[in-house]
Amino acid sequence: MPGASGRVLVVDDNKVIRQLIKVNLELEGFEVVTANDGAECLDIVHRVCPDVITLDVVMPRLDGFGTAAQLRADPRTRHLPLAIVSACTQHEVESGIEAGVDAFLAKPFEPAELVRVVRRLVERKDRRERKGTTAGRGRG
Repeated sequence: MPGASGRVLVVDDNKVIRQLIKVNLELEGFEVVTANDGAECLDIVHRVCPDVITLDVVMPRLDGFGTAAQLRADPRTRHLPLAIVSACTQHEVESGIEAGVDAFLAKPFEPAELVRVVRRLVERKDRRERKGTTAGRGRG
């Protein structure tokens, strides 16, 4: 469907940031589901089946790196594109790469940059799935 851009799971403990990301992505045609922290993300990820997940780093219960590591360890979510949306210090980038994060967006971010990063990750996921479908047994 040409109008559909994909579903994004936005994970951030700051309600204002969560809402800001949600509004900017919805304006570009994305469907957005939100979670307050990494633990909630892991609780709902299989129900909402996102195309991309954005993660804050510093969150209660389970931080962004722990969430990313658990998503990568699960065969059902291993290939889900992950973007860290945080201060993006050198330490955060290095830890994110170790955890298998695909992209980084520094706060404060430009809304257009947020959309560009998410769209690129959705397109990469779509290409990977098409390649897997044609190479594998197909769906179902």
